[in-house]
Amino acid sequence: MKADVLLGLQWGDEGKGKIVDVLTPKYNVIARFQGGPNAGHSLKFGNISHVLHTIPSGIFHEDKINLIGNGVVIDPVVLKKEIDKLTEMGVDVSKNLFISKKAHLILPTHKLIDAASEQAKGKTKIGSTLKGIGPTYMDKTGRNGLRVGDTLQDTFLQQYDKLVQKHKQILSFYNFEYDLEPLQEEWMKSIDFLRQLNLIDSEHAVNKYLNENKSVLAEGAQGTLLDIDFGSYPYVTSSNTITAGACTGLGIAPNKIGEVFGIFKAYCTRVGNGPFPTELLDETGEQIRKAGHEFGATTGRPRRCGWLDLPALKYAIMINGVTQLIMTKADVLGEFDTIKVCTHYEINGEKIDYMPYDLVNVEVKPIYKELPGWKADLTQMHSADELPQALHHYIEYLENELKVPVTIVSVGPDRSQTIIREKSLV
Repeated sequence: MKADVLLGLQWGDEGKGKIVDVLTPKYNVIARFQGGPNAGHSLKFGNISHVLHTIPSGIFHEDKINLIGNGVVIDPVVLKKEIDKLTEMGVDVSKNLFISKKAHLILPTHKLIDAASEQAKGKTKIGSTLKGIGPTYMDKTGRNGLRVGDTLQDTFLQQYDKLVQKHKQILSFYNFEYDLEPLQEEWMKSIDFLRQLNLIDSEHAVNKYLNENKSVLAEGAQGTLLDIDFGSYPYVTSSNTITAGACTGLGIAPNKIGEVFGIFKAYCTRVGNGPFPTELLDETGEQIRKAGHEFGATTGRPRRCGWLDLPALKYAIMINGVTQLIMTKADVLGEFDTIKVCTHYEINGEKIDYMPYDLVNVEVKPIYKELPGWKADLTQMHSADELPQALHHYIEYLENELKVPVTIVSVGPDRSQTIIREKSLV
């Protein structure tokens, strides 16, 4: 058995949580492989709306195993609050949530360093969520980090104190005031809570599941264009958000990867700073934002909005080896007479159809193709046959350009508002 991977192809916020929830019934295991509480995966079903930050999006299916992999960074305070909310909703995570002992911990001082660093950057700030993600991954690669398994060791408090002293030295270089004591007190209580959960050697578990022919879906966070290596650096996250990140974030060999589901919105959004070639700083952009309720699930910040970017999407498909495309937010564009798609960039008078190295530093003029809009309310449609012809044309145009089939179309936030176009591929 091979593990399938589901990830975002843009700058995050593509609707991964909902799609994982939709696909979960066909899998035995849902496993998060990178990122941390900077992610916000929104799910809606029945009268319930919920945002998950660390826990995999299959948690509402009690017969499914949900695994937080070694590539994830965990804030125990956030995790406890998330579990408390699930418990209030009647979800018993003790039965189906498992956490890698090799996952790194976010300390209160990581979050303080994150805030101090971002404040010091002024206008050059990258738009961090201030969740301590970057400093935690820095300690991980610097071989200073604390891992979940360390909480079970007799030397844990000494390890913690040593790392905090290092962080205090770093903070002394900033003009930044903070009060660590109350943060530390809550964090330690959350560590006691964490110790009671199912802490496992996750890489052995995942490969055992595969060897037993259990189906595994690896769930990514953020999006391809925020990848630390292949995103719009330095305006990126601190982990590998691409398919390769599922290998390192779960301990799965490359030859054990099966289908790669790439999720993209019918348009583009971005939170925070960084290049965005198709951004619309006009009434159309605001119309998309309002229609799509484009505000961050984690930060609440308004998202920047723009038309679909094919050079960026082709790049993401190439990097990830995408085998199936899933388009979300098709319903949002139901208000427009015409839809635009960026087919090329013009940079210094040259027309190109790929993402260049220096996208951050050059002026990019998007070149658009205009397509007819579908001017219809899609939210009540339940089959591909009901979709307007103009939307079929839009999808077929994208499939022809991207050379990958669009197998699912989301027409609303609820799990029921999902149209399967090609059931044989899903």
